[in-house]
Amino acid sequence: MSTITNDSIEFTFPALKECQAEIDAKSKALHAVFEEAGEAMDLDKVKSVAGGSDAVLAFIRETNIELTDLGKKRDDLLEVAKAAQRAREYDPERGAGESGDDRPADRGPAKSIGELFVGSKAYSGRIRSGDGAADTLDIDLKTLMETTAGWAPESTRTGKVIDYATRPIQVIDIIPQTTTTQAAVVYMEETTFTNNAAETAEGGTYGEAALALTEQTSTVRKIAVWLPVTDEQLEDEGQARGYINNRLPFMIRQRLDLQILVGDGTAPNLSGIHDRSGLQTQAKGGDPVPDAVYKAMTKVRVTGQAIPNAAVFHPNDWQDIRLLRTADGIYIWGNPSEAGPERIWGLMAVQAQAETENTGLVGDFANFVELAVRRGIEVQVSNSHSDFFVKGKQAIRADMRAALQVYRPAAFCTVTGI
Repeated sequence: MSTITNDSIEFTFPALKECQAEIDAKSKALHAVFEEAGEAMDLDKVKSVAGGSDAVLAFIRETNIELTDLGKKRDDLLEVAKAAQRAREYDPERGAGESGDDRPADRGPAKSIGELFVGSKAYSGRIRSGDGAADTLDIDLKTLMETTAGWAPESTRTGKVIDYATRPIQVIDIIPQTTTTQAAVVYMEETTFTNNAAETAEGGTYGEAALALTEQTSTVRKIAVWLPVTDEQLEDEGQARGYINNRLPFMIRQRLDLQILVGDGTAPNLSGIHDRSGLQTQAKGGDPVPDAVYKAMTKVRVTGQAIPNAAVFHPNDWQDIRLLRTADGIYIWGNPSEAGPERIWGLMAVQAQAETENTGLVGDFANFVELAVRRGIEVQVSNSHSDFFVKGKQAIRADMRAALQVYRPAAFCTVTGI
């Protein structure tokens, strides 16, 4: 198990280093504009951009669009770097599942009511008068055949199931994943780095360096769920098994999605990113939210010596950012008629309901956090639970085992008070 460091990526992919430099330069320029505008977003106070508030607003929009494009380019280059690293290390094989569908048998064509009436004896045997008008049929009505005294209308379900409104999977996809065969992931962390390298005169004494490593352990934890089902439900409804096989794994992944962010580390819980010691914090205070986010990015770069690539917000908090307006009432993140960028300062903005509201998380998710899967999601069925055998019931269970490693907590920074 290995990670790709920033230095190795920049050395191997100079295009990534150039792209990051462009992002930093444009971010600093945009940051300076927000600093001049102040918390009230008064664009008339901005002097670094000539032309008045209209020119400043145009500059903000153009720079934000450029940052979005550069951020996507940077993410693509990083994916290329990581793919190349994985290809050099191993070549995983994946199986392909098979699926089938049940199709109802075709039914022969049925005659319409009109066709049946035209073909009836009453119609074919009717007597017409000389002027072409039909004579009245003399029918002795005994019992009216209607819905209550005949066939009830048949209604067939479409097979569509509307899922319950619940939190979707929102964070797992931005966390790199690997596998492990151990009960815990053990790795070494460099906890002492003293660099006394210096220019030395001939015959002079060399500066002495100091290095120390500390063993760190991330324990594999299990996430599990089960569901009782009757034999008849599984036998008589073909869709039931597929539905259960879909929903139980979703429950596992939904719980894992939450644990990655806010797991408290108390066994058997995972220790999420917010639970880690050494995580940096940036308070919003009197700053506009974009400024507080930028300052958190700076802490990740300077103190964490990492490159932030994503910012996680609760949807309610991202709503406030997306609706930011200038003092003139102009939307900074684009007009309501536009989709608008799902980015801030070039970072991908991830909306996660598991994130604590009024608190954001900025960090280098690409290099300094990793999910090690000991065993993927498995679904098993048994009737040996309790009295299920004699009552015709089945216990369906699903579980997985995984460990979460946050290799450098200082590569992440929370933004509080947003």
